[in-house]
Order: sequence, then C-alpha cells, then structure tokens
Amino acid sequence: MEEGVARIGVSLPKNLLDEFDSIIKTRGYSSRSEAIRDAIRSYIAEYKWLEREKGEIIGVVNVMYDHHFKGISDALTNLQHNFYKIITTTLHIHLNEDMCLEMILVRGDMEEIKKLVDKVSAIRGVTGVKFITAFKE
Repeated sequence: MEEGVARIGVSLPKNLLDEFDSIIKTRGYSSRSEAIRDAIRSYIAEYKWLEREKGEIIGVVNVMYDHHFKGISDALTNLQHNFYKIITTTLHIHLNEDMCLEMILVRGDMEEIKKLVDKVSAIRGVTGVKFITAFKE
C-alpha cells in the first residue's frame, strides 16, 4: 500500500456501480480501489489542465443528463441565457428515453467558460460534463 493511504466510503447508485464494475473488468483492473485511484488521478489532471488554460478559447461543453430530473431543462436553458455572450450554438441530442446530450459551442474568455462548466456541473441530474478546446485565439 502507498504511504499515507486513507480509506473512504462512497455511496453510488447500483446502476452506476454495475457499469463501473463492467468497465474495470474489461480494462483489467485488479480491484475497484485501483480503478477509483486511476479515475481520481484523471479527474485531477483534467481539472489542473483547465485551470492552466487562459485567454480566448473556442470549444465545446458536452453535457450528459437525465431529462426526467424535474426542472433540469429549464435550469440548463436559464444558465445558457446567463452565458449568452460566450455561447454561439447549442445542439441537443436525444440518446434514449432517459438521457440527453447537449453540445454547447463556446467562444470567449476561458475564465467565463470555466464558470459555465462549473455551474453546469452543479445542476442536479447532470451525469457528466466534458469541455473540449478546439482552438485558442
């Protein structure tokens, strides 16, 4: 074991855990702990990368969400109106009966884009947010 290892408990919905277990088995992880450590390292690296980006950026904020969550569509629409200065286009895709993908094309200052990403991530019912830079001006 690594020096200074801390044990934690995490509560997850069964369907999320089942999907995670399936992926870690396919990828050949020896344990959930190993896969969780790897996922956390990846999350930290992505966060640090976003924090280093500065200036004018063009990119896409991909948002996965369960449209059955009460008020989620209104919350996303209101948020997008609040950030209208950096949002150029949105594309809404129905993935299945429950899940939607919203692709939000953004162009503007990275600090404002980070605020948008953080606020979208905090909306209840959002299951994933990924920002991809396409071009730095």
